Amino acid sequence: MKDVFFFGYGSLVNRATHDYRQAHHASLPGWRRAWRHTALRPVAFLTAEPAPDSCIAGLIAAVPGADWAALDLREAAYDRHPVCESVQHPLLPRPPVSVYAIPPDRQTAPSEAFPVLLSYLDVVVQGYAREFGAEGVADFFATTAGWEAPILDDRSAPVYPRHQRLSASERALTDDHLAHVGARIITRRPAGL
Repeated sequence: MKDVFFFGYGSLVNRATHDYRQAHHASLPGWRRAWRHTALRPVAFLTAEPAPDSCIAGLIAAVPGADWAALDLREAAYDRHPVCESVQHPLLPRPPVSVYAIPPDRQTAPSEAFPVLLSYLDVVVQGYAREFGAEGVADFFATTAGWEAPILDDRSAPVYPRHQRLSASERALTDDHLAHVGARIITRRPAGL
């Protein structure tokens, strides 16, 4: 069976968080990232949503034998959407590509009860810095909506299960961009985290 691919635009850009080794830089025109919450998770996280004037960079990676089970479990709050006609990448012939996104009727805005985890954001920024450099990180922040979401500083005791060790410069990169977008950092953990 021919491999199928996913388009990663958040933590899946950080190759240290998964074992999908056949990965390539790609972009998805007509979409943007947004911080959203769903009842299926106790915190807010990234989703992709249509946005005609936006384009997001990321990675496509092969799902060998179209065995989606492990990735679907990791991305359980999302639905898979085919984007093979619009995603741009270097592979020929063009393989089937899907993107994970939360259905609009199952999402709400983040809140102090359901914040963005800084440990999750750090993983995403680390991935973009490694793949696309400082310009890629700046583009990540520019093509993501919802920076008014509260961001829980959980670095001292990370809640995100795939958190990564960060250098001082990696932490500073995230912190500088958060300051630039006027992000609100909170330190009080909601019940259950």
